[in-house]
Amino acid sequence: MSSPSLRSDLLIESAELRLIELPLLNPFTYSGGTQVKRVAPIVVLRGGGCEGYAESVADVLPDYLPETIVSSMMMMRDVLLPAVVGKRFANPQQIERLFRPWRGHQMAKAAVEMAFWDLWAKVRGLPLWQLLGGTRSEVEVGISLGINEIPQTLQQVAHYIQQGYRRIKLKVKAGHDLNLLDAVRAEFPNIHLSVDANSCYTLADLPMLRSMDDYRLDYIEQPLAWNDLHDHVRLQSMLRTPICLDESIATLADCRKALQSGAGRLITIKAGRLGGHTVAKQVHDLCLAYDVPVWCGGMTETGIGRAHNIHLCTLEQFSRPGDTSSSSRYFERDIVVERLETSDGLMPIPTNGAGIGVTMDWDFLDSISSSAETIRP
Repeated sequence: MSSPSLRSDLLIESAELRLIELPLLNPFTYSGGTQVKRVAPIVVLRGGGCEGYAESVADVLPDYLPETIVSSMMMMRDVLLPAVVGKRFANPQQIERLFRPWRGHQMAKAAVEMAFWDLWAKVRGLPLWQLLGGTRSEVEVGISLGINEIPQTLQQVAHYIQQGYRRIKLKVKAGHDLNLLDAVRAEFPNIHLSVDANSCYTLADLPMLRSMDDYRLDYIEQPLAWNDLHDHVRLQSMLRTPICLDESIATLADCRKALQSGAGRLITIKAGRLGGHTVAKQVHDLCLAYDVPVWCGGMTETGIGRAHNIHLCTLEQFSRPGDTSSSSRYFERDIVVERLETSDGLMPIPTNGAGIGVTMDWDFLDSISSSAETIRP
């Protein structure tokens, strides 16, 4: 039997599960509501003398996908973390396979699996992007603008173009769409522009959606219901503008079906929605095989989730600017020490140590935690 120091697998000695509340600098409005603070479960895995960090992207209410913070916290506390603490794993893929029998709860699974990716990378002294197979030292970044009055939106677009962001994405909803596009395109005729509907339209809105073809959009993100690929196939066949699927892609099988049926021409990859980096990589590789562009969506993550997303964006097929914009857009103070900031529309890969390359600000984390518990074998 090999000595513990020579073992290739990694023992998860303990886990910590926290719930934090972090105010947003400005309210963020989309078709499903308005977000004024980031409420997030934070997972810490400990082993091999290191700590691995991740956060769940579940919402307080099921207005993005069915999973909520309450269900995510329950699943991690009562099922997922007890299943891994005190166990050894040779790689993160083993954790993804362990979690497969439990249906749904992709966001809870992602938080635990991604924390292990960070821990596994740190124990090996390697940056996460290298273990994921990335190829870039910085990634292109776009900006996502919430729903506001049109004059305010025009001011924001001008501001972020001046800062060098490579794509402007506008949140839209019924009644706040074509007039907005008229105004933005009139003032900024040559920018890379897209819209995100967050599932607010139906096929009854086809005349309006077809009118969007006139605005030279890079794509229309998730125009129809999150669980209806069939109608997206019909809609894409009637539009020149590419449809980008986000909420519709919760599993690798969802992505395969979408690509095979022609439900969209781009895919938004969110590791936190897909169950972690393992499945996110599989979706990336499938899109690469189909020559379908992908980009990384955001969920107003703290510096922990943002750092994970930045490392993921280094993979080859991330050929569109992602939503990994500067943390200072969202928070007065982040939970990590390092400032994750863009320059001329490019976000550098965090490099402060191995793993995701950021350091937890424990004093600040303690001050914004509404609960904290430790799981041991």
